[in-house]
Amino acid sequence: MAPSTKPSTRLGVAAWCLYDWANSAFPTVIITFVFATYFTKGVAPDEVTGTALWGQAIGWSALFVAVISPIAGAIADHTGPRKPWLLVTTAACIVFSAALWVVAPDPGLMVWGLLLVAAANAAFETGMVFYNAMLTRLVPDSHIGRVSGWGWGTGYVGGLVCLVLVLLLFVQTDTPLFGLDKDQAEHLRITGPFVALWMAVFAIPIFLFSPDKPETDIGTAEAVRRGFRELADTFRRARRHAVVFRFLIARMIYTDGLNTLFAFGGIYAAGTFGMSFADLIVFGIGINVTAGLGAFAFAWADDRWGPIRVIFVSLTALTFLGGAILLITDVTWFWVIGLALGLFMGPAQSASRSLMAHLAPSEIRTEMFGLYALSGKATAFLGPMLVGALTAAFESQRVGMAGILAFLIIGGLLLRGVHYRPKY
Repeated sequence: MAPSTKPSTRLGVAAWCLYDWANSAFPTVIITFVFATYFTKGVAPDEVTGTALWGQAIGWSALFVAVISPIAGAIADHTGPRKPWLLVTTAACIVFSAALWVVAPDPGLMVWGLLLVAAANAAFETGMVFYNAMLTRLVPDSHIGRVSGWGWGTGYVGGLVCLVLVLLLFVQTDTPLFGLDKDQAEHLRITGPFVALWMAVFAIPIFLFSPDKPETDIGTAEAVRRGFRELADTFRRARRHAVVFRFLIARMIYTDGLNTLFAFGGIYAAGTFGMSFADLIVFGIGINVTAGLGAFAFAWADDRWGPIRVIFVSLTALTFLGGAILLITDVTWFWVIGLALGLFMGPAQSASRSLMAHLAPSEIRTEMFGLYALSGKATAFLGPMLVGALTAAFESQRVGMAGILAFLIIGGLLLRGVHYRPKY
């Protein structure tokens, strides 16, 4: 990969980071905290059914992303600019999120809610392919790590600010803004339109100020043909990209561990330490804060030490802290160690993105970020399945959660075979 020679202005970098602030509201408010809880408790006939159906909807949308991302990335590489694709996916996520307002507390609207959430999530995840691929147009290679970290950190903060505003203005108040009717769950349904507005406003700068890849003279139909052919060639000539594919496999495994840790952390806290729903929200906010701080703090280390070392340090710390949290019995120590875990979650994710940017050949970079998205989704079911199986077999949440450590360790060991030569 040739050295980057097209640094952006500070405004362009800030606009790129601000997009993470904009779109992080969706997974934080809709997928993780507020709307997901409303659906399982207020729309579905019961929590068990709601949780199962919600999981299936997110799972099917993730499968769609895993299939479509490499294809879309390959096609985008031939058309040139990434921003038109990002605009389409962002607009789709905004529209589907806003439409969640119609999902009233009625089981008859359950299917509509699932379809809208799945579509919005698919648009969100697909958009990240084009967003990530823009990273190398912003700064020289020597600054990719810090900018990636700034983006992750800004995203964590943006998602949390949006969540806090939703809680203060609508959810945890006796008089929701605009006089919304709590009996019709309008104070919860408004989260869809609110997140849509949040994204629409804060996503604008990236389309105005961030640099993009130049247009090519290839038409759409030809780009589709070339995109499919290029993607097929990439897989056929996997040996040429052996280092990239080894990294993607390593990331696929340790990302399963990270995602499962996020997904089951609240369940473990409630079941083993008896934490209330209110405590879980506070804990969730806290761990996102520490994850954001970690992403910011390690941003310079990424460029100084290299992203591989940052990932190694993060996975090692997560393994030891994760082991400790499985041994303790005091809830105070759970808070201390749990929040410390967050410090290394952000850097592991941020440094993975910057490493992909360093490894990906410039001519197929968006395609490679499509495969990067695939590596984050292809085996997403393994972590939850292992935790569930171990928990059932040993009748212990602690033993079940211990399975996560295996993903972090194996992923880290596979990463040892990944090497690259910095271009700076």
